[in-house]
Amino acid sequence: MTETGPVVIVHDPTLRDGQHAIRHQLDAEQIRAYAAAADAAGVPVVEVGHGNGLGASSYQVGHSKISDEEMLSTAREVLTRSKMAALMLPGWATSDDLRNAVRHGVDVVRVAAHCTEATVTERHLGVIRELGAEAQGVLLMSHMADPDQLAEQCALMVEYGAQGVCVFDSAGHYLPQDVGARIAAITAAVDVPVAFHGHNNLGMAVANSIAAVEAGARVIDACARGFGAGAGNTQLEVLVAVLERLGHGTGIDLRLLADAADLAERVLMPTPPTIDSVSLASGLSGVFSGFKKPALAAAELAGVHPWDLFAELGRRRVTAGQEDVIPDAARDLAAQGVPR
Repeated sequence: MTETGPVVIVHDPTLRDGQHAIRHQLDAEQIRAYAAAADAAGVPVVEVGHGNGLGASSYQVGHSKISDEEMLSTAREVLTRSKMAALMLPGWATSDDLRNAVRHGVDVVRVAAHCTEATVTERHLGVIRELGAEAQGVLLMSHMADPDQLAEQCALMVEYGAQGVCVFDSAGHYLPQDVGARIAAITAAVDVPVAFHGHNNLGMAVANSIAAVEAGARVIDACARGFGAGAGNTQLEVLVAVLERLGHGTGIDLRLLADAADLAERVLMPTPPTIDSVSLASGLSGVFSGFKKPALAAAELAGVHPWDLFAELGRRRVTAGQEDVIPDAARDLAAQGVPR
């Protein structure tokens, strides 16, 4: 197909965001199998790790099946063409984790912060640059800030050394017009590549990703079969097919990518993600998609309806990392006599 639009770089976090859906239990053989298939298809960047990033394996958010070191070294062995990426959140990961990741072959490190807290990324972005890896800044729960705020925060991360910036629709809350306004504001404010990471709670992940491209984003995140937190991420093989129809080159062999997605469904996930009623409630409420499993458990224990719990979490404006708030909110609803 003739390429008529700008090239889009696809960033594949299947082996990181997908961990949320299975309580971070991917093993070395699963990681090796999918990484090899993605590499063969020509996926430019493959992200690997615990769902919450480097150093996050813990009681609070879940212990990973294998260590960061084993995950990274396993993927690195088979990623002969693709770059390897990792995510880190200040507070979970430290500078030592960054050094360890680069030592194990990570090419790109994304430093993530809540959408209004870019200042916490400064030190780590600097460390990544010193280590010689590509440094990118990420804003989480980006629907909680308006376009101008996001643009200001992204500009700060570029000032700190970010060589690319990315906004996450962590709750799957956006519609295409929301994405277009935010990406347009960010691309006008920075001179580095802008990326978009979508979740599919409202069934809009591919449409939102295309809106991001049309507004100037040149990097899009997507996972095989949408494997990711909650209702899942932008579905990788569908995204690439749509980009091709629109005339955007990706450098990916779509047929081999479809094979990689088939393999991912067989070996990585019990079932592909779906937009169930709880995921829908999460998207409508603007609550982090990764809260699905702990929210269900807390609602069941407290005897409250999951939709009421998600609405309450949305009112409290909870963000990723505040898992401890979920049972408290459920108990408060129960104490108020909110009917199931």
